[in-house]
Amino acid sequence: MSISPFDHPFLSGLLGTQAATDWFSASVEIAAMLDFEAALAQAAAEEGVISSEAAGAIALACQSFEPDMAALEAASARDGVVVPELVRQLRATIAGEYRNALHFGATSQDVIDSSLMIRLKPVVAYLRNGLGDVIAGLDHLGTAFGPNNLMGHTRMQAAIPITVRDRIDAWRAPLLRDTLRLAFLMQSFPALQFGGAAGTLEKLGPKAGAVRRRLAIALDLHDEPQWHSQRDRIADFASFLSLVTGSLGKIGQDIALLAQSGDEISLSRGGGSSAMPHKQNPVQAELLVTLGRYNATQLSGMHQALVHEQERSGSAWTLEWLILPSMVTATATSLRTTTGLLASITGLGNANGAGKS
Repeated sequence: MSISPFDHPFLSGLLGTQAATDWFSASVEIAAMLDFEAALAQAAAEEGVISSEAAGAIALACQSFEPDMAALEAASARDGVVVPELVRQLRATIAGEYRNALHFGATSQDVIDSSLMIRLKPVVAYLRNGLGDVIAGLDHLGTAFGPNNLMGHTRMQAAIPITVRDRIDAWRAPLLRDTLRLAFLMQSFPALQFGGAAGTLEKLGPKAGAVRRRLAIALDLHDEPQWHSQRDRIADFASFLSLVTGSLGKIGQDIALLAQSGDEISLSRGGGSSAMPHKQNPVQAELLVTLGRYNATQLSGMHQALVHEQERSGSAWTLEWLILPSMVTATATSLRTTTGLLASITGLGNANGAGKS
């Protein structure tokens, strides 16, 4: 049993994507946190903040660390974050003279936000590739069926004849803009979070900027000034996700309507009915509509999380944890579903006329 339909034992077959399950699994999250701690120790050692021996001991501990998950769960309920207990457990595996070098200069939010950014790197690659696959699928349909005729509709009523290419162009153009949006977003995203207790990196003194730069390079993240309470970059990413699923939802809605009349589109597969065996329901097209509307509703929550009071918010931060993974999963599923749906189209439009209204 699962609370989320995205990783539900059977609903995940419709709504889930294994890659997304992996991106947000506890094991991958902890591994990213350990990567942060090891990289921080190495960056600090290179700037003379801690000894190279301490950095080596920390790196070795991070490589072999096995967390006590029950203790992490209990501590998260108490502390609101997992990091204090994770650091306590990890510190216990390091030789005494090096223990205080672990996590030096950092705070829990640095670890959690940077862990998220590390895990979003493959997400961004997946989105870029997924958009490319969908655009390629649309190009294929345009080559195969572009000159064919369709009945254009305005306000759900038959209007004037158009071509299949006209409709495909309307599907394709927002995705091309989404590709440009993603390229622009990637100029500063995913970004390292490193600010220390209140965003000032006070423990590192004049070495703060240099350590941060080394840490960003080691983790392959953009070196940006701390953004503990500045959540616009997260909200901007969520907005991008909603734009993508909205654009794909429009494709799904149009295909479902094309399938309604039965003579404007042919699909090689569809969903079965328990009561009407003759039917082939446009399940994939409907799913795109659902996911587009789902992300649109979740986006308002991500914008609520922009209100991070003062130097750190517990409530707004937790709201992001509730919402962002599902938005990413919905987008990954939507891209995968669209690629499959476009590949299933075996006929589109009417070569001999405008089609029926």
